[in-house]
Amino acid sequence: MTSLLKGLRVLELGTLIAGPFAGRIFADFGADVIKVESPATGDPIRKWRKMHGDTSLWWYVQARNKKSITLDLKQEEGKEIIKDLIKETDIMIENFRPGKLEEWGIGYETLKEINPRLIMVRISGYGQDGPYNKKPGFGSIGEAMGGIRYLTGYPDRPPTRVGISLGDSVSSLYAVMSAMMAVYHRDVLGTNKGQFIDLALYEAIFSLMESMVPEYDQFQHIRERTGSTLPGIVPSNTYLCQDGKYIVIGGNGDSIFKRLMKAVGRNDMAESPLYATNDLRAGKSEELDEAIEEWTKTKTLKEALEVLDSFDVPSGAIYSIEDMFQDVHYQAREMIQSVPVEDLGKLKMPGIVPKFSESPGDIKWAGPKLGEHNEEVFGNVLGYSAEKIQQLKAKGIL
Repeated sequence: MTSLLKGLRVLELGTLIAGPFAGRIFADFGADVIKVESPATGDPIRKWRKMHGDTSLWWYVQARNKKSITLDLKQEEGKEIIKDLIKETDIMIENFRPGKLEEWGIGYETLKEINPRLIMVRISGYGQDGPYNKKPGFGSIGEAMGGIRYLTGYPDRPPTRVGISLGDSVSSLYAVMSAMMAVYHRDVLGTNKGQFIDLALYEAIFSLMESMVPEYDQFQHIRERTGSTLPGIVPSNTYLCQDGKYIVIGGNGDSIFKRLMKAVGRNDMAESPLYATNDLRAGKSEELDEAIEEWTKTKTLKEALEVLDSFDVPSGAIYSIEDMFQDVHYQAREMIQSVPVEDLGKLKMPGIVPKFSESPGDIKWAGPKLGEHNEEVFGNVLGYSAEKIQQLKAKGIL
């Protein structure tokens, strides 16, 4: 099958998470992703968390299917090479602090003169303008300013975080989506024009905040932390089972609610007009949760799931990574795949999301060694001679 994004070239000038995760998604679906790294250090994520020798296991996932080249962008020749690469590039991803590329002489205004079809995705903490634009911005700060940290946790405890780099990852998804919109504008609509996309971490998170803006506008309502419940949508919570494990149940649809209450032996609540709609149930969450947990405490997690499945009620266990490895559905959907890694044999990593019927993504190789594709890219893409490549290496540019 032909790769979905075959022929699309992406230049990744970014480190850690937001830019590189976007690059990974492009690479998963067949784009030619060229990752530019510092010759001295490479992407810091090469050294983050659990290591295999001197390489992070995370690196093998985050940089899979990409080609690694090295360039010293502080040297003039390094910047000139970027300009050469831009001539052959469809999309460029960068997540430096605003103004850094301009300081190096390779900002959008300069690069679009070289390639007017260039689409540049610029990911930063606060965006390319505004009073905060020069402040350092990490995903954690974007989560805080964007609103999700304020809502995460229990009302009697300090705000907490989600256990992954959510701000960066959501921004990455926006980066890919917006870049492909720009490709559509350029190639399908036939404008033949590139553009730059200004993506702020805090705005990516802020966009997820559901009805908070109009609720505050009209009622000055400030949504607060509610722990494991979903405010205003009842019942939807986490419940303790007999074996000390927890089950998540979503019984908030009116017909689902009836099936749920019958499953837990509360036909009286299922048929009562007092609970017929979500509006009526919203003020009765505590008594409903108490009735449901009174039942779950009499069942093991497995037993509770079996009963709720038989009544067609949305429910699930809270999975650890060990649970995911053992789950038959994960296996059937190929969501954990094995990829060869030198000196390691096969390394398991997350599968491809989403799944296309005609042009599915593929994991061709794990994250490469630093500069592994220098000769291929500089020789085949840019047409540099072997002698020129050796000269660039001697100068420390590669």
